[in-house]
Amino acid sequence: MDETRNRPSTASDEEVRSGSEEAYDRLNFLELRNNQLAEAIKRVESERHYMEAEILRLQREVKRLKTELDRLRYPPLIVGTVRDVLTDGRLVVKSSTGPDFVVNAAETVEHEKLSVGSRVALNKQTLAVMGVLPASLDPLVTASEIVTRPNVTYDDIGGLSDQVREIREAVEYPLLRSELYRKVGVEPPKGVLLIGSPGTGKTMIAKAVAHHTNATFVRLVGSELVQKYIGEGARLVRELFQLAREKAPTLIFIDEIDSIGAKRLEVATSGDREVQRTLMQLLAEMDGFEPLSNVKIIAATNRPDILDEALLRPGRFDRIVEVPVPGFQGRVEILKIHSRQMALKEAIDFEYLASRCEGATGADIKSVCTEAGMWAIREERDAVTQADFEKAIEKVIGEEDLRKETVGMFA
Repeated sequence: MDETRNRPSTASDEEVRSGSEEAYDRLNFLELRNNQLAEAIKRVESERHYMEAEILRLQREVKRLKTELDRLRYPPLIVGTVRDVLTDGRLVVKSSTGPDFVVNAAETVEHEKLSVGSRVALNKQTLAVMGVLPASLDPLVTASEIVTRPNVTYDDIGGLSDQVREIREAVEYPLLRSELYRKVGVEPPKGVLLIGSPGTGKTMIAKAVAHHTNATFVRLVGSELVQKYIGEGARLVRELFQLAREKAPTLIFIDEIDSIGAKRLEVATSGDREVQRTLMQLLAEMDGFEPLSNVKIIAATNRPDILDEALLRPGRFDRIVEVPVPGFQGRVEILKIHSRQMALKEAIDFEYLASRCEGATGADIKSVCTEAGMWAIREERDAVTQADFEKAIEKVIGEEDLRKETVGMFA
């Protein structure tokens, strides 16, 4: 009887155990599935955020393209110049088409910038002022600004210590130590004129001043200011000084100034009169009603005898510095300067070499050093000897004498 009663009980326990295992497995499966779904939800959320960000980016891109399209479809504007500002706020404007017009200005225009001479943009139909344009400068003027400073220093100039001192007092010190002049109560010189034979180092001095000052350096050759059409040269001079005032402190270097600064003659061709107009604009800019303040001028020429007297008077070029042919000691210094980077095989007697370069300029001595190096290269040597310098002197000085004889024949 007992055994018969116990058999169903055993079967029921096995069923319960089997059902528990199935439930446990089912629970694990559901948990795993839940984790998979949670990961899928996170991935979908991440994709949704990405798509929303992409939609915003595309909307901004569409908006930018619409704005650009509207800008390109905007009708062209006419360039004009303000001739007068009336009491009622209207403007007298000269358009690029020729006639003058009395027009109004849009509310978006900064009215404090509207003054006589301002360049403005005009609506093509109503001619209303739509905006103020920046001042226009000729590309020749803007390209004359030297961004990379010359690597020439005062140590690279030999035999011109007095000339360097004078130009530093007149140009460098007023820009770097202007308080000294205010304390003494004197006005610093406006400009310096360098005169001397070709090759004596006038341009090199200007490069050294530009290297040692933090001022904007603007360089022009005088012949670049000579233009074909009437008034173009004067306009270039005016824009040159406008650029210098905007970027002050500024150092202006005009090389070969005799090309526009020659004496004015009664009998002149139309081309000569245009050069004279350019000269008169230069005179007005150097010593006119508008002060130069922190703008200094250096000019160089090897023909001071043909310069106009108005250009040479104090108030324009206050200091005239003569750059002479170097003397004996100056030639020794220049030889040492130009040979200090050279590989020398032995001790060089620079004093003897300088005695053989009587009358040579700094450019001639530099050519001597270059030619001495060429002798060593020609013989496939890696060092320069005393004999190389002596042969270079014979060659360079002989060629210089030949040049002078040739110039004398055709003079």
